[in-house]
Amino acid sequence: MDSMTTVETTLVDVAESYRIEANQKLDQTTQTELGQFMTPSSVASFMASLFEFAGGSEPIALLDPGAGVGSLSAAFIHRCLLASHVPPKITVDAYELDPVMLSYLVQTVQQCRATCKEAGVNFSGNSIHKNFIADGVERIWNANSLFGQPLQGYTHCIMNPPYKKIHSDSEHRQQLSQIGIETSNLYSAFLAIAIKLLAPHGQLVAIVPRSFCNGVYFKPFRKLLLAEMAIKQLHVFASRKQAFKENDVLQENIILYAVKHAPQGEICITESSDPTFDDMTERSVTFAQVVNPSDADQFIHIATSDLDQMVVDRIGLFTHSIHDLGLDVSTGPVVDFRLKDDLCQQAEAGTVPLIYPTHFCNNQIQWPAKKGRKPNAIRNSDTSSRWLMPNGWYVLTRRFSAKEEKRRIVAALCDPATFSAAMIGFENHLNVFHQQKNGLDPTIAKGLAVYLNSTLVDHYFRQFSGHTQVNATDLRTLHYPSLDVLIQLGHQVNGSFPTQREIDALLELEIAQLSQNDLPHDL
Repeated sequence: MDSMTTVETTLVDVAESYRIEANQKLDQTTQTELGQFMTPSSVASFMASLFEFAGGSEPIALLDPGAGVGSLSAAFIHRCLLASHVPPKITVDAYELDPVMLSYLVQTVQQCRATCKEAGVNFSGNSIHKNFIADGVERIWNANSLFGQPLQGYTHCIMNPPYKKIHSDSEHRQQLSQIGIETSNLYSAFLAIAIKLLAPHGQLVAIVPRSFCNGVYFKPFRKLLLAEMAIKQLHVFASRKQAFKENDVLQENIILYAVKHAPQGEICITESSDPTFDDMTERSVTFAQVVNPSDADQFIHIATSDLDQMVVDRIGLFTHSIHDLGLDVSTGPVVDFRLKDDLCQQAEAGTVPLIYPTHFCNNQIQWPAKKGRKPNAIRNSDTSSRWLMPNGWYVLTRRFSAKEEKRRIVAALCDPATFSAAMIGFENHLNVFHQQKNGLDPTIAKGLAVYLNSTLVDHYFRQFSGHTQVNATDLRTLHYPSLDVLIQLGHQVNGSFPTQREIDALLELEIAQLSQNDLPHDL
């Protein structure tokens, strides 16, 4: 066994040397545009370790789409040959379009073949220079046609797919629609096709962005994933920068392990601060703790600690959507660089207030700003008038947090008494809570501002959002209290806005009244 371990480790090391060498040859701009981020050996080995091998009597057919230099395939072969029962045959289909990486992939496959030969394993490796989406769609389409041959599904799939948005009018979108796949990113398209290409009880391990876990755009994909696959393990990296730190990737990534058409049992959630996995923590949760049975959107919650789980449980007590409340939230309609001729540094005749994030002060709007480069007003002209809103009670949030900001969601209450004008402008770096493009009931506005500024909501948003921006779409997907609860919270806002401690105490009282269980009391 020791000699085999040495041989297999050499295989993984060779693939890692190819990865480092190829990474230096790739254009960084092209890498970013195509979402090409190759998997370090430590991550590849961890991913391969998640697969279960029941016995060695059945042949293995591995799919590796977007294979790069073949690091994941090499790690998988390493894992296979160290199993207690070595499989008699291993077939690998590795897809790669980039010619630089393809040349290394061919060499990695050759190394895998030589290593398997030494172990007495029949190996067949195919370096496929094709577009995986186009080829996968064609295979699935042909298999489902009247005279098509059934797919010989893969027993295993390991992948690090490319990350790039798919435009609605793109060729990829048209191809995917042919087989009933609706998704907005290459990585989820790769996952969806792979799921369809897996055999029953086929195993899938993928490192992908966390963004598919929530949001309306990924809902069709989540529906497919949860209908076809049983999630067995989810791994989270505590640092956004660590998984692909060589490429300065700030996308929050997770590792998913799932099995096709298997019974859904408990899910193992693991977390590590970096790809060494030295400080990995582990907890087991029920499926209902990950996907709330009453959630029509089927959001996937990954709570890596008891604190995270407590946040999910508490937020789950609030079951209303923003539309249930008769409210909406939109991006601030004033795009200042398009209306430069109408901007004014200070209010003057014919102008109305223009609100920027710089006007936020202690969760309220302080206008005009005495210092700063941003204008305080905008002319109510034929050009700008269509982008203005009636003066009224609004709740505003920043779309982008400052570097020093401790909170992800920062909300401010907009009091119409602050302004004498009949109309008001909200700049594009804000999100605006409104009611049919008009102001809110004042008590509801106050209660909503309290809720959004709570520690509970901030913790929850950090869990389900994989990015630092706070967009209107994200805010539409939040859970909200009922109007009655918002009104009760609003009644507590008199004069100056409550402190953070007061906000959390007010919400805790409402949670205690709603809860039928003895929930812990401190976040």
